[in-house]
This record gives sequence, structure tokens and C-alpha cells, in this order.
Amino acid sequence: MRNLRNLIASTAIAFALGAPVFAQDAPAVQDIVNKASATAYYQGQDGKAKVKMEIKDEQGRTRSREFTILRTDVGNVDNGDQKFYVLFDLPADVKGTAFMVWKHMEADDDRWLYLPALDLVKRIAASDERTSFVGSHFFYEDVSGRGPAEDTHELVEVTDDYYIVDSTPKNTGAVEFSKFRNYIHKESFIPVKTEYFDAQGNIYRTYTAQAVDVIEGHPTVTKSEMTDTNMGGSTTLTYETVEYDVGLPDDVFSERYLRTPPRRYMR
Repeated sequence: MRNLRNLIASTAIAFALGAPVFAQDAPAVQDIVNKASATAYYQGQDGKAKVKMEIKDEQGRTRSREFTILRTDVGNVDNGDQKFYVLFDLPADVKGTAFMVWKHMEADDDRWLYLPALDLVKRIAASDERTSFVGSHFFYEDVSGRGPAEDTHELVEVTDDYYIVDSTPKNTGAVEFSKFRNYIHKESFIPVKTEYFDAQGNIYRTYTAQAVDVIEGHPTVTKSEMTDTNMGGSTTLTYETVEYDVGLPDDVFSERYLRTPPRRYMR
């Protein structure tokens, strides 16, 4: 595999220069999108990561947060149902805050947020999934991923290194964007850049994978950034440790663990 770190570092230059070589033998666009989703969210049967989040506002002021994220697949199938659990450790004012998702491919996801200061478990409505995740530039939906079947996809360009895919939502009333464009690395199928367009065709939100490492045989994004011109500023996520196939029991992803975190799996 080519050096993914070097490839991502040169992404901006490649995009600026262009180099479209539309390959007639490119895979079907749905296959590309399915594999990209599987690479981004489904590697290994389960996983654990320690993450640092830095939120920068439009004045350049920063806030930092640290959390652990657990993930398990429901069944051994790519792009199927999943469960996620996120526990915040720092700073003190969010310590103990927990977020859980039961991701469903054939129905709306179930989401819960536990706020320790209020000792309150709050259900997050499906209509809120594209709102800020704990004050960052990432949305709740970004944490668990968007199902490939929720959009109509078009392969608009193939370069030496990327499949460039435009995705248009089937349910336009459920989202704030008119379409998004993914730059998917041809060798690893990592989505290294995603641009979201508003109704006027302007890019207002951009995700960039800033570092990729191969961990336990899986190409893994270890640093990423989201910018949003509507909010101003940006949020950076740095994955300090990532583990796959750790053997997480299903009952970790239950409502009772929102108030009492499963500490043995958070170490």
C-alpha cells in the first residue's frame, strides 16, 4: 500500500491541479460507496478508541475534550446495524457525559445522551442527528456514519488516486445540505475529504482526513478536521489509540451503562 500519510498531505495539491482520468473499468458507484462506508465504520467486529477533540471558534479560541468511543457491529455484515458508546473524561464540566447510538439501516437510529450534572438521560430525536455533537463542528450523524442507502450516488470523476462521488439525499427534508461530495482513496477506500453543499451550490462544510495509519491491518483515520462556515471555526479529532476486535459484550451498549460506565472496557 502506498504511504497514506504522504498521499493525504498532498491531497490539496492534487485537487488543485486536477488530473481526471475517467476509468471505464471503475467499479459501480454503489459498490464504491458501500466499500468506503465499510472502511470508515465497520473494520473489525468491534473497536475502541481514545480521542482528543479540539474545538476552535471563529475568534481562534479553543476548547479541548477527551473521550473514549466503543463500537460493535450487530451481525457480521458490512453496512449493517451497529451500536456506539461514547464517554467523556475531560474537561471536568463534561466528565461522565455519555452518548449512545443504536444505528439501524432500515429505521431511524436510536440515540441517548446522559448529562451527569442533571442526572438526566435524554433521547435525541431523529430530526436532531444533523445538529452539533456536544458543541463541536461534527454532527451526531458524523459519529456513527450515514447509511449508503440514504442517498443517490453519482461517480463524477476518477483521478489517479481518487473516486470522486456526489451523493444527493433521498429525503431532502431531513437534512440541511443539497448534496455532498466524497473523495475516496482508490487503494484504501478511505474517504479523505467530504464537501457539503447548500441549496445555492456553495460549499459550507468540509471534512478532511489529515492522517491515516494502518492499525492491526486496517487503514484507519487517526486525525481529522471538520470546518463549517456557518458556525465559523473548526474541530479537530486526534485518535491517540485505536484497537479492533476487543471482544465487547452487547450489554455494554445498554441504557443502564449511561449512568454507570463500563469502566473495564474504557481502560
